[in-house]
Amino acid sequence: MMQTCPLCGSTDSVPYHRDARRDYLACRQCALVFVPSDQRLAPAQEKAVYDRHENSPDDPGYRRFLSRLFDPLRARLSPGARGLDFGAGPGPTLSVMFEEAGHPMAIYDPFYAPDRQVLETTYDFITATEVVEHLFTPGRELEGLAGRLVPGGWLGLMTKRVHSPEAFSGWHYILDPTHVCFFSETSFTWLGRYLDMSVHFPAGDVVLLQRR
Repeated sequence: MMQTCPLCGSTDSVPYHRDARRDYLACRQCALVFVPSDQRLAPAQEKAVYDRHENSPDDPGYRRFLSRLFDPLRARLSPGARGLDFGAGPGPTLSVMFEEAGHPMAIYDPFYAPDRQVLETTYDFITATEVVEHLFTPGRELEGLAGRLVPGGWLGLMTKRVHSPEAFSGWHYILDPTHVCFFSETSFTWLGRYLDMSVHFPAGDVVLLQRR
């Protein structure tokens, strides 16, 4: 069956990897690696996985992990800049860190904070940490988030990146059944061109995109 790339919409994809549970296709246009739509979990199965997460703002280790995005993004923000944490999960923490730094925050999560009214306003910055790999339609979602940024606003994403088929085959990241989209630096460069945003890579699993 022909598969449409969930990032760019191209139907030009090729087999990239296969394991005992799933197939993985690579888009020839944007280089996204993705799981075919018929091999994704149902929403109830997804939530059952997320319910096992134990992230908390009281966990210093989790704060250190999030600081890989927090530090470079905060350095680029004006005092009092307003933000949205998209996909905050069951234990919102990054939003707490930004609020402690003087930045008013809203949160959204389809399972744990599903008030979509927060998606109808504009923000100086939007974050999504360990989120984009879970999205069934990342192209549509990321374009929508970019449209919620003021001119000059920042979109900060954290996700581990694809490097090669050889590394992918033994990668722990694909073992999580809720991970269905895998970005490379090429994928984010394509996204920046498509959204007319500048692209910055401050860390191996962080990308910052700025609206022009």
